[in-house]
Amino acid sequence: MGRRPVTPPAPPVSPSTPPRDPSTPQPSPSTPLRRRLPLVLLVVAGGAVGTALRVLVTLAVPPTGSFDTAIFAINVVGAFVLGLLLERLLRGGPDEGRRRVLRLGLGTGVLGGFTTYSSLATETATLGAAGDVLTASVYGLASVLLGVLAAAAGIAVGARWARGSR
Repeated sequence: MGRRPVTPPAPPVSPSTPPRDPSTPQPSPSTPLRRRLPLVLLVVAGGAVGTALRVLVTLAVPPTGSFDTAIFAINVVGAFVLGLLLERLLRGGPDEGRRRVLRLGLGTGVLGGFTTYSSLATETATLGAAGDVLTASVYGLASVLLGVLAAAAGIAVGARWARGSR
């Protein structure tokens, strides 16, 4: 008796997820580095651009009060833009070609470099260590909650935009 190959179950598909074309090759961990390197370099270049943009914003917007308002705004705006971008790409079809380049270059690269949750954590810890526990708590919680709401708003705008362009 021969053994039958085990096939993993298909991932769940939500109503807004377009079906994946099974004939399209998907990258796997076994894909040679030479084929993945251009995408890795795209993320690195996007990260450099996003980080430079963040630095420009923090230089242009001085801290007010007891925490850095520029970092707070950067994280909330970045969450909105990422939600919008990913929703638009998702509704455009499979994650391949131009959509994959945009997701990795803009989403992972630029927005990953632009937003900075490490600064959020450092700012929150610094405020708490200085004895300003209330401000630290409000800053940390507001950043996360507004980030989630901003991402949801970006998704909603992206969905509405997609419906309007049909």
